Amino acid sequence: MADELLTARGIDLTYGGNRLFGGPGLKVLHGVDVTIRRGETVGIVGESGSGKTTLGRALLRLVDVSAGEIRFDGQDITRARDGQMRPLRRRMQMIFQDPMASLNPRHSVRRILVEPILLHRLASNGREAEARVLKILDRFTLPRAVLDRNPHELSGGQRQRIGIARAALLEPDFVLADEIVSGLDVSTQAQVLNLLRDLSRDMGLAMAFISHDLSVIRAVCDRVYVMRLGKVVEEGRCEDVFAAPKSEFTRALLDAIPLPEIDPGWLARKSPLEEAAAAESLPP
Repeated sequence: MADELLTARGIDLTYGGNRLFGGPGLKVLHGVDVTIRRGETVGIVGESGSGKTTLGRALLRLVDVSAGEIRFDGQDITRARDGQMRPLRRRMQMIFQDPMASLNPRHSVRRILVEPILLHRLASNGREAEARVLKILDRFTLPRAVLDRNPHELSGGQRQRIGIARAALLEPDFVLADEIVSGLDVSTQAQVLNLLRDLSRDMGLAMAFISHDLSVIRAVCDRVYVMRLGKVVEEGRCEDVFAAPKSEFTRALLDAIPLPEIDPGWLARKSPLEEAAAAESLPP
């Protein structure tokens, strides 16, 4: 279909194994099918060890699948080599769970954000690249002083926003977000999720959102895939799956994790700190 951006059909993935002596290895994914359409946000949820992060990395071709087919924008990338994938890398971005592990600790934020722009030739020189960076810092409510700092000098929320900014600056078509709010406080989680929602709307991004937090999945995703032991056990619109799960495992998962009633406006609501800052900026 024309609106399908990323599809996976019958993908298996096995880690390890020994070809010489016939060792079986560890099979992590078993015949997984996934479809992500342009502009939609898809949740991938499951218990620890269900294979959701491995699936995400397989979709981005960061790991090789053992069987099946992966297509991006109609192109078969299942066995594409590095040289064939390079033109697509800008269009397929990942935001990692731990920004301290994904942001080079020896580089300044300026270098972290400017270098990818120049590498992918989205700007003709450093001055033009930095101008793009300044615009996105303003949009992400990050002070320009962060450009001269290293990742360890930033707060967790600031580091995660830098990770998102690095992906957004490359103007991708698809973004994979892997547990990106799991280590943040509730107020910062809302800010980050708001940011992603706005980016998805304004840039027409397709997103895959991996999370163990079912409340977050229900609040931000259009559709959801539920995984167990490397298989998709249920898929559908979030409101349908959460209201009337068909899989016994999905029902058990929902029963095991309390789900509060979601206020539709909770992401848009300002935190107490933001409200205090806004009040202080008002004239007497």
